[in-house]
Amino acid sequence: MAAAGSPPRTARVVWHESADEHAWVTNSASAIAHALRVALAATGRAHLLLSGGTTPAPIYRALAAQDLDWSRVIVGLVDERDVEPDAEGSNARLIRESLLHGPAAAARFELLRASHQSIEAAVREANAQWNARIPLSADDAGAEAGNIVAVLGMGDDGHTASLFPGAANLADALASTEPYAFVDATGCKVAGAYSHRISLTPFGLAEAGTRLLLIRGAGKRDVLERALGEGVVETMPIRAAIDLPGAPLHVHWCP
Repeated sequence: MAAAGSPPRTARVVWHESADEHAWVTNSASAIAHALRVALAATGRAHLLLSGGTTPAPIYRALAAQDLDWSRVIVGLVDERDVEPDAEGSNARLIRESLLHGPAAAARFELLRASHQSIEAAVREANAQWNARIPLSADDAGAEAGNIVAVLGMGDDGHTASLFPGAANLADALASTEPYAFVDATGCKVAGAYSHRISLTPFGLAEAGTRLLLIRGAGKRDVLERALGEGVVETMPIRAAIDLPGAPLHVHWCP
């Protein structure tokens, strides 16, 4: 992505640049669909983890039209807010409205937070469900992890998923050995009114065989460039996604 002499982190990033928004939507949806096809061919099923927000919605709409065996795809969430699944602001609602129609309606959708469920109970259930899916055999577990496709976003503060810099328990979430964690983002401006979250952890993201970051605009590119420089993950949690071993982070960007 960057010129010679740039920080070592750049080796962990594969940069995909599109000329405009239309090309970005098309190229990003095609990249996600390709990763799902590879997973389906290898293991017979695929697990797609999606982020919320307004940025990826047009990509999800384009993805819904892709020719895939959606009946073998499990759609889940990277993170969720402490709201009812049908409420405004719910990532689950965004996914239902943008992705789960047409051919993609055949996919199985797994909520992170059920109706009237506490955020703490949601975290426990999400972790139990994830851990039950990973087989006991080390070889099978590797294949199962390889079929996970994780689609991330990034905020102007360098957060990804719901890992916000300044969150009260960010250190615990970053160090967790469970795939999901509760995040208390009280006081974090970017979190807005939704201060209590359930979020994928670096531990969970590490199991994804494909990791994509969808961003657009000069501002987000500048944020990513800063994250690629020197600094600690606590100040810009997107660094956790950049620095994880295993699959590189594929960044899809347009002006």
